[in-house]
Amino acid sequence: MARYTGAVCRQCRREGQKLFLKGERCYSDKCAISRRAYAPGEHGQNSRRKVSEYGLQMREKQKARRYYGVLEKQFAGYYEEAARKEGVTGSILLQILESRLDNVAYRCGFASSRKEARQLVLHNHFTINGKKVNIPSYRVKAGDVIAVRDSSKDSVKVKELAEANASRPTPIWLDVDRENLKATVTKLPAREDIDFEVDEQLIVEYYSK
Repeated sequence: MARYTGAVCRQCRREGQKLFLKGERCYSDKCAISRRAYAPGEHGQNSRRKVSEYGLQMREKQKARRYYGVLEKQFAGYYEEAARKEGVTGSILLQILESRLDNVAYRCGFASSRKEARQLVLHNHFTINGKKVNIPSYRVKAGDVIAVRDSSKDSVKVKELAEANASRPTPIWLDVDRENLKATVTKLPAREDIDFEVDEQLIVEYYSK
């Protein structure tokens, strides 16, 4: 599957906020947003162009898509699924995205970024309820137990990641056992449980046209 392979820091600068795409660098003073808080490109510092309503909606959609590392077609599919369900479409969309295994592994502190979590999932480092799962888009449910495989717990890379991210705040909907490298989904996240700064209503308006 094709994915963006350019400089990820440009994506954060384009959206005007940290998307936490580069692991530890995002938490340091080397972060591109901290050093150059303007859009990339020749006219990034001098752009005074008024953004249209459609432009604002598209930017919020792009921001969310990049934050979770999802491709355009897949993101649109998540929106269609959210729109079919009862409830607030924007909140349901964010809940779907948060429930992806790669995001959950990142939220648990088992990886420094969602991209890194996706690679770990693809390389068979995780189980769900004792069964190996290597699909990053797999959606967890309340009660699921996500764990680093026993054969991976001795991996130097996995140990280093777990130690480096041990101080990261844990979402209220996850109960993380860092000593045993596992976590339980206590509930699916509500909108107030998700700390991502995005106006999901603009995304709904974008797809509703």
